[in-house]
Order: sequence, then structure tokens, then C-alpha cells
Amino acid sequence: MKLSQFKNQLIQLDKIAFELPDGNLVPSHFHVTEVGKVIKHFIDCGGKERLETVINFQLWEANDYDHRLHPEKLASIIDLSKEKLGLPDAKIEVEYQAGTIGKYGIDFNGKHFVLTNKLTNCLAPDSCGIPQEKPKLKISEIPAQNSCAPGSGCC
Repeated sequence: MKLSQFKNQLIQLDKIAFELPDGNLVPSHFHVTEVGKVIKHFIDCGGKERLETVINFQLWEANDYDHRLHPEKLASIIDLSKEKLGLPDAKIEVEYQAGTIGKYGIDFNGKHFVLTNKLTNCLAPDSCGIPQEKPKLKISEIPAQNSCAPGSGCC
């Protein structure tokens, strides 16, 4: 989800909630401790230079049960961050600590924001020798052969 999509959903809410990938909600007394722009400049395994920019939200739980982050407050933090940091309309990555710091994507289910698992992937499979996945065939779709002769390829 991009920053503009997040903010459009945010301003329609009465309260903010984040759901973890396991279905549990982040405790309602969380804080967004930072909104930032993260630039990742790297070389992939195929030798290609890459530059990625994401918007980072860091969620944090405190023992402060009396204060809740309201949508209009987070919207104002986003506006200030856009002004001061020049945030682009990039994808959002959420950091949240549950044992260790995890990085998540974000989506919206019509009721609250959902933290989605992020996956790694090879960015240059054609350059680094990763074999292409073999096509899966159903045995019923393989043409029938009457015999299995040596060298015929049926065994």
C-alpha cells in the first residue's frame, strides 16, 4: 500500500487498528514512533545496481494505557513528514517488535490495517543460475504410450 492510499483510508476511520499476520491485533495503546523515508541502494546478485525507497512506520507499545493514537493525529504526523522529509508516494513498510523487530507490508481489510508478511526473492534469477521451476503436469494429461521401450523416454 502506498502512502496516499494509507492516508485516504486513515482519514475515514474513527480509530486506528493494526492486525498482525497471525490475526491478532497490535495492542490499542501502540504509538507510531517514527514516520520516515528509507532509501536502500544496493547491488543485486546479478550485479545490477538498484535504488529502492519506502516509507517506514515504526509501531511501538508502551505502558501508557491512557493515550491512544487517533487518525487525525497520525494524518498530521504524515503531513509534517511529507513537508519536512519530502516523502514520495511510495510503498509503506511497517516495523513492529514482537520478540524481534519484524518488517511488514500493509493492506486494508475494510475495517483496519493488516500487516502482511514480506518475502525475500532473487532479483536476478536469469543471471545467477537459479533453475527455472519445472512445469507441473497431471498424469491424466500425459499422452498414453502403448509400450515402454529402452530409449523411448517413458521410464
